[in-house]
Amino acid sequence: MILIKDHKQAELFDPWRFLSPKRRQLLDSTWPGLFKTIILPELPVSSIFPFFSHGMGRPTKELYTVLGVLFLQQSLDLTDEETCSQLAYNIQWHYALNITEESDSAKYMCPKTLWSMRNILMDHALDDLVFDCVTKKLASVFKVDSDNQRIDSVHIKSNMRRLGRIGIFVSGINKFIKNLKRQDKDLFGTIRADLIEKYLPEKSLQCFSMVKPTAAQKTLAMVSNDLFDLVLQFKDQPEVTAMHSYKQLERILQEQCNVEPAEGGSTVQVKKPTEIPSSSLQNPSDPEASYSGHKGQGYQVQIMETYTTTEDKELKEKTLNLITHVRVEPSHKSDAHALLPAVESAKERDLAPREILADSLYGSDENCQKARQSDVEIVAPTMGDKKENTICLSEFASSESGKILSCPQGLAPVTAKKKKTRFTAIFDSLHCSGCPNQAHCPVKAGKKHHYLRYTEKEFRIAKRRAYEQSDEFKDRYRWRSGVEATMSEYDRRTGVKQLRVRGFGAVRFCATLKAAGINFFRAVAVWIALNPETGGSKPGKLDLNHAFLVFKEQFLCKWRHLKNGFKPRMSILSIYLKS
Repeated sequence: MILIKDHKQAELFDPWRFLSPKRRQLLDSTWPGLFKTIILPELPVSSIFPFFSHGMGRPTKELYTVLGVLFLQQSLDLTDEETCSQLAYNIQWHYALNITEESDSAKYMCPKTLWSMRNILMDHALDDLVFDCVTKKLASVFKVDSDNQRIDSVHIKSNMRRLGRIGIFVSGINKFIKNLKRQDKDLFGTIRADLIEKYLPEKSLQCFSMVKPTAAQKTLAMVSNDLFDLVLQFKDQPEVTAMHSYKQLERILQEQCNVEPAEGGSTVQVKKPTEIPSSSLQNPSDPEASYSGHKGQGYQVQIMETYTTTEDKELKEKTLNLITHVRVEPSHKSDAHALLPAVESAKERDLAPREILADSLYGSDENCQKARQSDVEIVAPTMGDKKENTICLSEFASSESGKILSCPQGLAPVTAKKKKTRFTAIFDSLHCSGCPNQAHCPVKAGKKHHYLRYTEKEFRIAKRRAYEQSDEFKDRYRWRSGVEATMSEYDRRTGVKQLRVRGFGAVRFCATLKAAGINFFRAVAVWIALNPETGGSKPGKLDLNHAFLVFKEQFLCKWRHLKNGFKPRMSILSIYLKS
């Protein structure tokens, strides 16, 4: 049965009046106060309704509390046991989650309940919805300017062991034999006894981690043949081929080995390391993790954030920079394919950028052209370096339409042509033959003239290369380096680079909520900078809730005095308003 509390409804009696003024001010002026007033009422609890009954069964934990606890756990990088302890005893959590009663149903949550609720959000990708709600609300409250943004990726690791090739084979076989033993003992009994003795006991598996380098190739050939024998043995058993662990054996065989036909059957040859794709299985316990030649095994997170170009330190402290897009990918994915989805994601949150600073991988010509169609300008260096002792197309004077006006020596072409997406500039051979830069010039001799041929794409890249040398580009692009500080904060505050979970769903859940946590704590810092004395409430502004409580107490006091025959003094409410 669904249990929720309407946190937008004001309390008749202040449930926090037992707090001393100083402690109440501390709570109001730091993260519990901001979470209670801005974030908590916006959490998307309605997304959890389909998984529970409205009128049947035991009541759930209060759903705002559940989502708040899951959010704070990832933001503060806590274990399940630490999270349950904080919910039970920490008054900051009670205030932030607006828990006003002392019952176990309100302030106690067992690790199993926390685990179950987290699984619901992970399995249905509801973490993205939480990120959307938090980000949109903060952007609205703090009036975030999303015109200028920057994007980069960070490598993260799940809680999996790093395995070599022998370890991948052995772990896959061990997992399959264990699962088959649980599900079908009759089929398990058909496996050769030496394979069971070799791969099932934990002590036997430890021997494979102590293989000498000289014996590594021989051991690798042995385990690959054992894996191939198991795949062949059960390939005609539908109940076995449907098992996840058997499919992993097939994947390992396909990625790591070449199966070659031979007399009387087939033989297995282990592939060379250079032939193995970067998307190959890295550990059977985390099948979605992949390999990056630059950063290693794991996942990567694409992060796009807003930034301000002001040099005023005080103004910068009062401006909120928000992460507008977060996306978890396997480590082998290229950054070149991440830019356009980031632009679309920011648009869906009404935080569309006008300018994005990025590395050269993001700034391909195709990405720049497609982003321009959405009125977004990509500021990024072009791929590759200029070749030494060569004249580039950018050194030729050209018009906006792409036609060459003159060469670096000042010679104008005889004529210039364009056919579809290709340009041709025709130069007089008499002048080009005597040019001192002939050996380094892209203008080549033809039958009648010298020709310079190039495409629209080459012309656009040439213009970008020329622009990169200007002071204007350097002044604009220098703000990109600030995203590295965001990646450092992302890891330092939330521990995202070394997670306690494994599996794509769990990794995505943690990384997304941790990014929402960064947005929240940045908002807290800006909130304190905007209101250093009162922590969020402007000096001299009437607090309606406080005024109502004063009026209520004074009304009851007057009623008691009149009942007892006393004349009340000046209204406390009038004194409050005058002050």
